[in-house]
Amino acid sequence: MGFGKYEPELIENKWQKEWTEKGAFNVEADESRPKYYVLEMFPYPSGKIHMGHVRNYSIGDVVARYKRMKGFNVLHPMGWDAFGLPAENAAIKHNTHPAEWTYANIDDMRTQLKRLGYSYDWRRELATCHPGYYKWEQQFFLKFLEKGLIYRKKSPVNWCETCHTVLANEQVEEGLCWRCDTEVVQKELSQWFMRITDYAEELLESLNELEGGWPERVITMQRNWIGKSIGAELDFEVENSEETISVFTTRPDTLFGATFMSLAAEHPMVEKLIEGKPEAEKVREFVHKVSNMDRIVRGADDLEKEGVFTGAYCINPLNGLKMPIYVANFVLMGYGTGAVMAVPAHDQRDFEFAKKYDLPLQVVIQPEGETLKVEDLEEAYSAPGVLTNSGEFDNMPNEDAKGAIVEFLGKSGKGKKSINYRLRDWNISRQRFWGSPIPVIYCDDCGIVPVPEQDLPVVLPEDAVMNEDGRSPLPDMESFHNVTCPKCGKAAKRETDTMDTFVESSWYFMRYTDSRKADAPFDSNSLEYWTPVDQYIGGIEHAILHLLYARFFTKILRDEGYTQLSEPFKNLLTQGMVLKDGAKMSKSKGNVVDPNAMINKYGADATRLFILFASPPEKDLEWSDQGLEGAHRFLNRIWRLAEEFEGKLSAVGACAKPSMELSSEAKKLRLKEHETVKRASRDMENKFQFNTVIAASMELVNEIYSLKDELMKSEDGRFALSSAYSTVLTVLSPIAPHICEELWAAMGYNGYIAEVAWPEHDETALVTDEILIIIQVNGKMRGKLSVPAAASKEEIEKTALAHENVTKHTDGKTIRKVIVVPGKLINIVAN
Repeated sequence: MGFGKYEPELIENKWQKEWTEKGAFNVEADESRPKYYVLEMFPYPSGKIHMGHVRNYSIGDVVARYKRMKGFNVLHPMGWDAFGLPAENAAIKHNTHPAEWTYANIDDMRTQLKRLGYSYDWRRELATCHPGYYKWEQQFFLKFLEKGLIYRKKSPVNWCETCHTVLANEQVEEGLCWRCDTEVVQKELSQWFMRITDYAEELLESLNELEGGWPERVITMQRNWIGKSIGAELDFEVENSEETISVFTTRPDTLFGATFMSLAAEHPMVEKLIEGKPEAEKVREFVHKVSNMDRIVRGADDLEKEGVFTGAYCINPLNGLKMPIYVANFVLMGYGTGAVMAVPAHDQRDFEFAKKYDLPLQVVIQPEGETLKVEDLEEAYSAPGVLTNSGEFDNMPNEDAKGAIVEFLGKSGKGKKSINYRLRDWNISRQRFWGSPIPVIYCDDCGIVPVPEQDLPVVLPEDAVMNEDGRSPLPDMESFHNVTCPKCGKAAKRETDTMDTFVESSWYFMRYTDSRKADAPFDSNSLEYWTPVDQYIGGIEHAILHLLYARFFTKILRDEGYTQLSEPFKNLLTQGMVLKDGAKMSKSKGNVVDPNAMINKYGADATRLFILFASPPEKDLEWSDQGLEGAHRFLNRIWRLAEEFEGKLSAVGACAKPSMELSSEAKKLRLKEHETVKRASRDMENKFQFNTVIAASMELVNEIYSLKDELMKSEDGRFALSSAYSTVLTVLSPIAPHICEELWAAMGYNGYIAEVAWPEHDETALVTDEILIIIQVNGKMRGKLSVPAAASKEEIEKTALAHENVTKHTDGKTIRKVIVVPGKLINIVAN
């Protein structure tokens, strides 16, 4: 080929077309080969890729290409997390159907991703909004419903009047909807829930299996979210009533110090307690105010503690103390029973509350060798000690007292040992259109009736017209919700709620193993071969919910016989954000960089190279136009070498073994070549440190430039250049695949560089004939010396003393001592 100017667009279009036509990255299960499943979290089809996408998918693509070169049978799929509110809102804005908007965006984003040269098996592409996908999700729902893993109940929920839907707690930010900033209110609705709490213990315990493969930060976040607490559950009788208030506590040792009761605003006992009491209206006002607060704010340590007396009392089951019952803003229904026995002397939140409302304190734990007095307390005492003011348990170490008090309560029927989890069952009901329909029917005679499996999927109507105010059109569409009961044949109503979009992303990685299978959600053989995902890549923002739900779904599908898998993702990499001017890229900040513009100007390879070189994958990356220009210049340097070498080098392969004696210059280049491969192999395997792989390749290119003129003169020199240049292309090919394919073909190689084995370094090539010795005079560096590796101590000393800079600094002085450190330095002491 005749080389001209490096034109990325021409080269990249050529090879993308070639890979597609030849199915270069299509893959099938093959029991004779080791598999590797690499997966990036699939995108929401917004219509435009952003730099976060480019970083995420570039990382995954390098892993996929590298593992393919290492001999693995690599599965690397792509699809679309296509349901959700943004599509629905956009459809309303543009007066169209969400499906039309979504599929048009998918087409646009697919084109953009293909421009980056990612090695996806596009035959496996899926979109979660396609009935062929969510049909199986509906089948899972019916099976889980039959097993009691799904249930329906009335529940207070976060409700956004603007979005007309339920919000998860995590979607409420400072009391406002995360999407539209509307004030969130509490509303009681009948909702569908999945019993994720049935798997709380296993979800917690199996995190141990992920240690070493997942970031410790993510494992800790999941442990905290599940929130296991071991303690006691006890009953407090309500004065002048047959009612009791159940309390979970991790501190039964402090029960004698409980002086009042705090209830969550949502606690079902509140209305009963205030009925007919003068405090009722004041309590209701407080409940309304607190119920609409952000729950994360309510649980924060720095929250100003507020409460209101209900007018009712309960009885301490150990000492019979009459305790006033308050509603408090810091108590949550989401933890324990929504009721807290307040021990202000030994709990800081209770201490602050008691001080504010002038409630009594009782010290029941004394530090060893000290005596705490209520009047002297400036904060709660929460450290270990021995019990006091605790009846028969006095003088017992408080840790021992925990078990003893629980045992006593158990014998008297007033309490029992209990384990509590912060994790709550998963509310999967959403009151919007663009989601998977929930496959149940409501019949006045038969109750809740599952849609027969043969009638799946329940498909979203294509003729739905979106409401301008955001309400789902399904409740108004008689053609959708008016149905016949499958049991009795009478008129019935179809469920109009749709599923939370986290459901779709909880199993998509399994569907990829055979995404075109029409008669089952998975092919069992393919699923068993490919899973678990060997390397999962995505943002830290999904560390809790998506990953937790995917782990949960894997376990329930295992128990339903779909898979033998217990954990979906063997290894997890959470890539850092792409920043510009120190801030995350966003339209509101005006600091967004358009990937398409960068690709048009510099090419996909340069864009990939920069975004992988600028920072290790797990760290944040600061965008730099100069850095991208530098990546483009580096690729131009490689291109110019190919121009210069055209027709003069041979296809000997990377790290080729020489058949002739090499000159010292050729050995020097070979040494750098094998050092590069050793370093690149180590850094690819060690947390995918692509930035140092690229840096090593740049050093090798520099060495080629410095030695090429001399090496081109001889056969052994041209051999060394052929091998080293082949190594540059091979090592860089996962990172900048298009230019490497082009130059690989130009060297006369047959087949794709993507199919070439990753080079292996030769330890013998790392053995040098000469070594570099540092020369010091009186401890100060005065020069460097190249000496034969086999040189004796006497020979090194003689050569060093004759060095020009040494004679200059020892002239007129007496040499007192010469210290030789073999292989490193020589220090001459003179005065």
